[in-house]
Amino acid sequence: MELNNVQKSQMIRKRMIIGAVTAIIASVLAFLNVKKSRTKRPKIVRQPYVNRDSLREANIDSVLYCGDSHCLGQIRMRPSAIDGTHVRASVPIEMQERFRGRKDKTTQNVLATVDFDLKFTYVLAGWEGSAHDSRVLGDALRKGFKVPEGKYYLADAGYGDRKGFMPLFRRVRYHLKEYTDNPPENEKELFNLRHSSLRMCIERAFGVLKKRFRVLDAEPFWSYETQVDVVIACCVIHNYLRGVDPNDAITREADLEVETHDIRKSLTQKKILEETKECVKKRNSIALAMWNAYKKHRTN
Repeated sequence: MELNNVQKSQMIRKRMIIGAVTAIIASVLAFLNVKKSRTKRPKIVRQPYVNRDSLREANIDSVLYCGDSHCLGQIRMRPSAIDGTHVRASVPIEMQERFRGRKDKTTQNVLATVDFDLKFTYVLAGWEGSAHDSRVLGDALRKGFKVPEGKYYLADAGYGDRKGFMPLFRRVRYHLKEYTDNPPENEKELFNLRHSSLRMCIERAFGVLKKRFRVLDAEPFWSYETQVDVVIACCVIHNYLRGVDPNDAITREADLEVETHDIRKSLTQKKILEETKECVKKRNSIALAMWNAYKKHRTN
């Protein structure tokens, strides 16, 4: 009898929690719909001013050893089966082929930028799962996504060395650890290592988001427009929760999974895009500055 009462109590508590979360998501969706009707803008989270507090500056300095304050954050697509970061989508049968990802499931492709506090600063949801990285990024740029002059995002190699986005050096290995028996041998390897270390923020942010909102991995039953809004709503709530408790249990759990995940990738398999001389020159100068500081640190 007592066991039944405990089980009933747990069920009631679970329903209350689910109801509260559902109400919060519904409230955010309602707000987005009101704002959307007033502004008639695309369903995106506008990129805010990035406040570079002392903690974030210290993070950049400790990893890059170059004090470069022009790095805005990271940009990474969620398209490939390797990362498993598609968001489930439900569309009519005649549209399913366009939305089918590599896991043979219908998905939507989400482009996002994340700062070093694991907060989403820009989100573009709604593209079909089969869409190529560069196509979605091009759409974001056409819809007003801008990189402030003189700034840049750490980017995946697949985006190329276009202005405003700084990728890894191609065809250059990188190490998961610096201070081992097999340290970086030149400035390009060191740059790739530290670039990847900083860019892990995007993996962590996506991991926390999908752990916190399991609905993103479940087959949805809403209209597709609402499915897109749900992704945006989850990102908004995620940002709020990051401000309330940046080190909650879900974040710690996601961090453990990211740390144990093998992030080695073949950079030669990435699509090579045209390089811009400005970004290449900037990347080379940062890499050389890091390498000189690294050698000096190792000899002391």
